[in-house]
Amino acid sequence: QVQLIASGGGLVQAGKSLKLSCTISTEPSFEMYAAGWFRHGQEFVGFVTWNEGSALYADSVKGRFTLTRDVAMNTVYLEMDNLKPEDTDNYNCAATDTYYCERYGCTNALGYRYWSRGTRVTVSS
Repeated sequence: QVQLIASGGGLVQAGKSLKLSCTISTEPSFEMYAAGWFRHGQEFVGFVTWNEGSALYADSVKGRFTLTRDVAMNTVYLEMDNLKPEDTDNYNCAATDTYYCERYGCTNALGYRYWSRGTRVTVSS
């Protein structure tokens, strides 16, 4: 069974940083292609390919957010810098395989098979 646990949310002031983590427990039948972050349910934030470590970001966070992954720890990190009040939301991480990414797109929530519960990020002005 594939399980994702997101953590690291909290309350920060605008302009500050926060780092979210997503620990992924996989199963032998699941070959992970990408891990992504979404907010407000289905708003794409970014994704990183698991083997290559290549990342793509939404325009709204580009230059401020950075995705990395630790393959040995099966963990994906979302470093959020220069946070803005409009970044306030529930953040979910998700994992998928090649089939779903190619069919629906890795920037589309439909392209992800497994999801975490959300971790809340609140940015005060």
